[in-house]
Amino acid sequence: MAIVIPRQIRDIEFGKKIPADAKTVLIRAAKVSLSTPIASKALPPATRLLKAYATSPQGPRRIVYLLAVADGTLFLLFYRDKNDSVGENISPKNSAFSSQLKKHLALLHEDLVAGDFEEIPTK
Repeated sequence: MAIVIPRQIRDIEFGKKIPADAKTVLIRAAKVSLSTPIASKALPPATRLLKAYATSPQGPRRIVYLLAVADGTLFLLFYRDKNDSVGENISPKNSAFSSQLKKHLALLHEDLVAGDFEEIPTK
């Protein structure tokens, strides 16, 4: 299993480079069995949204992955501070989350088509 990080989402969430401590947090949180599914409409076929909670040296983080059910690949959509407008309530009821989710799904698609992403092995 790997975590796929689209370039545009990386730039939004981290800047040009993912810090080593953030990579460690992403890998540690990439456990489907410990994640919480999030209900959402208009997801790509055979995928699910997963929310993970993690602690980083910078404080609590909320991570959202898109899971490809067939092979277990996780696509990073969000890596947010819990006090961020998206991170404080990762739910379809949060309009900030819903609008950002649509945007991030579009960015994910663009980068996958362009081959503009990096993979982090989780094992």
